[in-house]
Amino acid sequence: MERSELVQQNPDITAYLAAGEAVDHEHPAVRAVARRLAERHPDAHAYAEAAYRYVRDTVPHSADADDPRVTWRASDVLVLRTGICYAKSIAYAALLRAHGIPAALCYQRLAEDDGSHPVLHGLVAVLLPGERHWARQDVRGNRPGLDARFSLGEERLAWTVRPECNEVDYPVLYTEPPTVVLAALRAAPDRPSLWRTLPTEL
Repeated sequence: MERSELVQQNPDITAYLAAGEAVDHEHPAVRAVARRLAERHPDAHAYAEAAYRYVRDTVPHSADADDPRVTWRASDVLVLRTGICYAKSIAYAALLRAHGIPAALCYQRLAEDDGSHPVLHGLVAVLLPGERHWARQDVRGNRPGLDARFSLGEERLAWTVRPECNEVDYPVLYTEPPTVVLAALRAAPDRPSLWRTLPTEL
């Protein structure tokens, strides 16, 4: 996706620094992690990459770990150390905002090779000091066949969309999770239930 195609939901950049119901970066648990990371990585660029690795590598994706718990607040993701891509993205956005770095939530629609069974996949876009463009990052967590990495240049996401398979890069940069995403997370009593109600499009 061309970075020029990304569109801020809110033209006011300060909206991407605000705390919200899901991106609750004023919570002590989020602040504690941010503080520890900032002590070792005070520079904004180094901090953003360290926070990326922290969420990608130390918070297991609940499907990979076969963890039935569903999280949706950043603080819960960091305390319970579990979440699907939506939740992990919320946690990464919160850690970025806690350090004064604008962060947005954004999404892809992925599908099977024949275009069936579409599902939304959550990403984070970061706008670092000195950078002119938002850079999308994928903190889902790697596994055999997936090698997402922090990158401000060429994107290193877990998946590149295939339009021929009904896949889509959504351009909108959200300040908080879209209603369809947050509603699915909040309503699910466990991950198997969530898997049956995951949103398929925005």
